[in-house]
Amino acid sequence: MQDSSNKSRFLTAGLSAGIAAVVATAIPVLAQAPAVQAPAMQAPAAPATAGPVQALPPRGAPVSFADLTARLQPAVVNISTTQRVEVGRFPRFGPGTNLEDLFRRFQEQQTEDGQPVTREATSLGSGFVISPDGYIVTNNHVISGRDGQKLVDTITVTLSDRREYTARVIGRDPLSDLALLKIDGENLPYVQFGNSEGTRVGDWAIAIGNPFGLGGTVTAGIVSALHRGIQGGGAYDRYIQTDASINQGNSGGPLFDLNGNVIGVNTAIFSPTGGNVGVGFAIPSELAKPVIDQLRASGKVKRGYLGVQIQNMTPAIASSLGLPKDRGEIVASVEPSGPARAAGVQQGDVVVKVAGQEVSPDTSLSYIVANTPIGSRVPIEVIRGGKRLTLTATISERPSEASLLGQPEQADSTDKEEGDQPGAEAARKSLGLTLQALSPEIRQQLRLPDTVQGVVVAKVNPSSNAAEEGLQRGDIIVSVNQQPVKTPQEAADAVAAARKAGRDTVLLFVQRGNTPGRFVGVKVQ
Repeated sequence: MQDSSNKSRFLTAGLSAGIAAVVATAIPVLAQAPAVQAPAMQAPAAPATAGPVQALPPRGAPVSFADLTARLQPAVVNISTTQRVEVGRFPRFGPGTNLEDLFRRFQEQQTEDGQPVTREATSLGSGFVISPDGYIVTNNHVISGRDGQKLVDTITVTLSDRREYTARVIGRDPLSDLALLKIDGENLPYVQFGNSEGTRVGDWAIAIGNPFGLGGTVTAGIVSALHRGIQGGGAYDRYIQTDASINQGNSGGPLFDLNGNVIGVNTAIFSPTGGNVGVGFAIPSELAKPVIDQLRASGKVKRGYLGVQIQNMTPAIASSLGLPKDRGEIVASVEPSGPARAAGVQQGDVVVKVAGQEVSPDTSLSYIVANTPIGSRVPIEVIRGGKRLTLTATISERPSEASLLGQPEQADSTDKEEGDQPGAEAARKSLGLTLQALSPEIRQQLRLPDTVQGVVVAKVNPSSNAAEEGLQRGDIIVSVNQQPVKTPQEAADAVAAARKAGRDTVLLFVQRGNTPGRFVGVKVQ
């Protein structure tokens, strides 16, 4: 028997244009009915004019989803996106490939000035209208580029009646994988969020979306599980699991209950093949609606923050502490300036309750804190040395992910490019680095002391020698050829002086965070 366990994987339910859809015809298999002994007296045969016998559905099940679908489907939209992507610069070796062919193909992938050739790539997903004036919910990954961060170039929304609109992004939240779009429409069909907290395992669920780019497609199933976390997911995962067929292209589409309310946003599938195997995941409305409400109000999401790194209670950790494995989370580290440190939380504490809510695999510490109002004073129960203690912390606002990672903020592709500063273009061409002046805001994000001066690396060309030498976004270049630099122009001038002196390499002194700086030799392009 072939072991396919290593092939199973979690996939977002988006769809790239390069995927070909293969439609198979289902062939019903009829089982032979067991022989039944005839009774001594048989009932008279039914008259020849009798109509077909209608089988009754199971108790509580609808005879048909047709009426519900007719009402809901007009509010579900198809979302297509485009973006420019770089064609692979290095051809692949294959049977019969010679150096002349490789060189020709390499030239075909470059412009006359040696820049890489780009092409337009498309992707498909789903979404749903939540207001008559055109606000649309979808997944963040549907409208994000291949790097998962910057926006795609264009977003087109197609309604069920084939009307097309160009959409703009109101806001997006990578942590929950949700985004809010807006189109300029009036009196549009729309649907509303329901309350997924009342959803039970075994309830009917209906998914409508755009699988494989086929257009509006309806599938039905049941809720298979609640509060699911998935491998590689985020700290705020509380997915609804369903066996309603969800495939690539369904991302961002709604999961409905039988009242026609949205109880989830279809997001991911678990599949060994890339297709539906009856295990799909949707972001529950109890999590999605507050996020969408914040995006609609301000374009961003604010979450509570405690300032701790936590780990799940594995059987081994729980056993070593004499605690049950399915309760609490252990503190791996405490942020020096965070609310947890001020409250007295220590490394090794096991947090078992926050704000009156038990910490468990279904309700994680991150989820509780993220949904606690900023500024609230909440009790935190911890187990330390076998004793239960109650501490009080004031929840603060969670910093941006870039700030937590010690990186400058990532701007969307719709924002002004970082390289607009004088000298930035010259530095990008000569070093393969996009540089920015070290502003007070960036200094605060990177948590750098005032003693560190230089220019910050905003972007690294992956094919540059700087990338090969390990430079990365967020690094600070303090000097070039031992000359201090504070602007991209000063860095570009130092590189130009090295070129004039006949050098093809420059010496950079690079600082990363609060670690000691180091010298790096980088070839000039």
